[in-house]
Amino acid sequence: MTQFSRRTLLAMGGAGLGLAACGNGIGGGGAAKLDARVDATRAYLLERYPGTQDLMNKAVGVLYMPLVTEAGLGFGGSYGRGALRINNVTVDYYSVASASVGFQIGAQQYAHALFFMTEPALADFRRADGWELGADARYALPDRGGAIGADTTTSLAPVIALVFGQAGLIAGATLAGSKYTRIIP
Repeated sequence: MTQFSRRTLLAMGGAGLGLAACGNGIGGGGAAKLDARVDATRAYLLERYPGTQDLMNKAVGVLYMPLVTEAGLGFGGSYGRGALRINNVTVDYYSVASASVGFQIGAQQYAHALFFMTEPALADFRRADGWELGADARYALPDRGGAIGADTTTSLAPVIALVFGQAGLIAGATLAGSKYTRIIP
């Protein structure tokens, strides 16, 4: 290979990496938009369900997923993006995805938050290549009075999952089988 063709190859490779970075959202303002959605989701939780303040105060970290879209017709799937906050400061961005098979038809959107109640649970989540919500999580559901069902059982759980803001035509929203992956928005 001649000196010219090596330089050309390096230049083309560098340009390709630069374009790939642009396509991945680096420098595109994606993080700022996602942080704004997380801020709005956090404010909604505090306004609509005041009991979440107690959970937020006890949690060592909270993963907010402001918008998850789910659709299915026999085969189904869902996808959303959010941010992990520690002391209400964003430290990482994540996507969540799931797939399902079965009797299902329709679509819905919802939000959810994962409250990491222990340092080991948070460390396991951040260290994992792709983390799935497992049996170590408890689900807290908001009641009509605006309180969160975080009793002694859930407050001792390493992870508390809260699903809220459902809108659509699929009965129920589930986080089982969902995979969380660190992303660059």
